[in-house]
Amino acid sequence: METIRPGVYRHFKGNLYRVLFTARHSETLEEMVVYQALYGENGCWVRPAAMWQETVERDGYRGPRFSWVEP
Repeated sequence: METIRPGVYRHFKGNLYRVLFTARHSETLEEMVVYQALYGENGCWVRPAAMWQETVERDGYRGPRFSWVEP
């Protein structure tokens, strides 16, 4: 799995998010991504790293769920 670095990413639906850091789930040790929406109320979220990096196929789009934009 590729290293997820802090910075701004674009979700495949168009919104921007800032990865703050990665962490491990306390029970399973699964790698998680802690990130913040760069729109609306700027909420913070957590998502499994495997899901962050997966390829999605939806509505004619096939590509990464999140793409790196900038530091």
